[in-house]
Amino acid sequence: MTIVDGVIEQEIRVQAAPAEVFPYFTDPAKMRRWQGVDHTLEARPGGVYRVDMNGTMVASGTFIEIDPPRRVVFSFGWEGEGQPVPPGSSTVEVTLTPDGDGTVVRLVHRGLGDEALSSHGEGWEHYLGRLSAVAGGSDPGPDPWAARPDGSAA
Repeated sequence: MTIVDGVIEQEIRVQAAPAEVFPYFTDPAKMRRWQGVDHTLEARPGGVYRVDMNGTMVASGTFIEIDPPRRVVFSFGWEGEGQPVPPGSSTVEVTLTPDGDGTVVRLVHRGLGDEALSSHGEGWEHYLGRLSAVAGGSDPGPDPWAARPDGSAA
């Protein structure tokens, strides 16, 4: 992961073709396997992007660009009062590039203030690692960042 001029950039390699990886960003059932606990994903320009990450933190925005199986772009921010990144105030761009029998997933997150860069960088690192496992055919296990039914952190 790199953070340069207020932009988070991260690349991972997934042991699956782009057409297999792409739905993990647009299909609620597939996304649930690596990120979040509840999802509203209307994968079309202007469609809703809403992910309840753990029962208390909800990311929301809209899909800006959908180009299967190569690219997805969505606005992003956090619901709730006083969030440093309000809903839709930043942009996440995901590019999927074939790489032999796998895919290079490149994520670029723009529009974050300095106070939000480190935590969002750590978050993407955590979740992209889980994506790599799931899309590659492994089980990443329970997400330690998801809430338990009683609302406490796992």
